[in-house]
Amino acid sequence: MSTHNNSRRMKETQNSYKTQKSERPKKKRTGLKIFLIILIILVVIIAAILTAGYTYIYSKLGKINQEQIDTSAISIDDAVADELSNYRNIALFGIDSRADDYGRGNRSDCIIIASINKKTSEIKLVSVYRDTYLKLTGRNLDKVTHAYSYGGAELAVSTLNANLDLNIQEYVTVNFDAVVDAVDALGGIKLNVDNEEIKYINGYIDENNRVTGHNSSHITTAGTYNLDGVQALAYSRIRYTSGGDLKRTERMREVLEAMLNKAKTLSVTELINVANIMLPKISTNISSNDILGLAPTLMKVNISESKGWPEESKGSMIGGVYYGVPVNLEENVKVLHEELFGQTDYTPSKTVQSISGEIINKTGIK
Repeated sequence: MSTHNNSRRMKETQNSYKTQKSERPKKKRTGLKIFLIILIILVVIIAAILTAGYTYIYSKLGKINQEQIDTSAISIDDAVADELSNYRNIALFGIDSRADDYGRGNRSDCIIIASINKKTSEIKLVSVYRDTYLKLTGRNLDKVTHAYSYGGAELAVSTLNANLDLNIQEYVTVNFDAVVDAVDALGGIKLNVDNEEIKYINGYIDENNRVTGHNSSHITTAGTYNLDGVQALAYSRIRYTSGGDLKRTERMREVLEAMLNKAKTLSVTELINVANIMLPKISTNISSNDILGLAPTLMKVNISESKGWPEESKGSMIGGVYYGVPVNLEENVKVLHEELFGQTDYTPSKTVQSISGEIINKTGIK
């Protein structure tokens, strides 16, 4: 199949998918988004090279981009801060940057809240759907993915805090290139590509080659391959086969598992090389000391426990653009607080109640 025909078919299928998306029932989706692969692999690296000594690993963590945000401007309600004092909530962003740029102008295609119970060290993960219709801090109602584009991590964190009644002060951002570099640094990963996936993977390979400057080859027949970074990312992005986004989530988990298995086979020296390549692709306001402190806790994360939010939403076209409208925001925030913090009788803040009413007035969706 030619690249032109492949791209055309992908676009036609995508248009068809968008038309049907608002009509299908909302399903709970589990599993990690693609960029969290990088964070999990980093944990393996940290655990592996701890034997090299504190000073050495500290110097490696110094390669991470440290970018601070104004914690006085991230919309943390005082009552919420008090109620969630036993939880450390961290925002994890996967952005569509194609270079070492982590600020404004980059949409957060992946948004995950990692909630750590300070008393038990239990970690729960919630993926916020990128098209969710929320109130961007200081701006209008819009897709939550646009918050990062308009104001970087600071606005994205502030928007999550205001709309979901959270106390997030820390973030980790990984860019598009990190996925490719991580797999390449591991020497590739073995995955099976079936006949249905062959129809779409090469279009994604071409796109990934363009934006990363790589020259990875097409995959023309079904079978098991040692995929390089571009090919593995292309595989994880396929969404238009039977199963849609649910099947894509499965592919992401397959990539994650393959990377973890490969990392476990590498020597300490090889893992240090992986760290040298990957760490500069990460931006965070978490200090190196705190990252080291989090490593033992992160090693316990159960990747099957990730959930999606909102719990209930309805696809709606507003001004010719598709949005996922929470039904309604106030009720979805109650569900979130029950799942993350065990607050069975939670009453959302006045801010959330106000935003919820604004969404209903704008969309008519109750």
